[in-house]
Amino acid sequence: MSIDATKAFSGFSVRDPAQAKAFYTDVLGLEVTEEHGMLWIQLGDGHQVLVYPKGPSHEPAAFTVLNFPVPDVDAAVDELAGKGVTFLQYEGMTDEKGVNRKGGPLIAWFTDPSDNVFSVVAE
Repeated sequence: MSIDATKAFSGFSVRDPAQAKAFYTDVLGLEVTEEHGMLWIQLGDGHQVLVYPKGPSHEPAAFTVLNFPVPDVDAAVDELAGKGVTFLQYEGMTDEKGVNRKGGPLIAWFTDPSDNVFSVVAE
């Protein structure tokens, strides 16, 4: 057996795929396809992330599941906040907008409807 890393993909679960798809497409502006009751977030260059239904037993991960590099974190935060996205606040780490300016690249975290954590991070 040989593992072909060029075909590898990651995935995470959601409570409600229809609700997740609406958020990913309408709010985040992502291309999402659906196959066999599962979602595929298209990331470009043939890369994709599997989003699978877990229903009421879904438990969000305790870490960031998907990071979106952006040229301007503040602009991305403002745009997403204008679409109703609430950014997470981490005491002593993030400012009033939810942006971490305490070292490393600028980054701000938010959740999808299933409480999975995503980020916008400086390119």
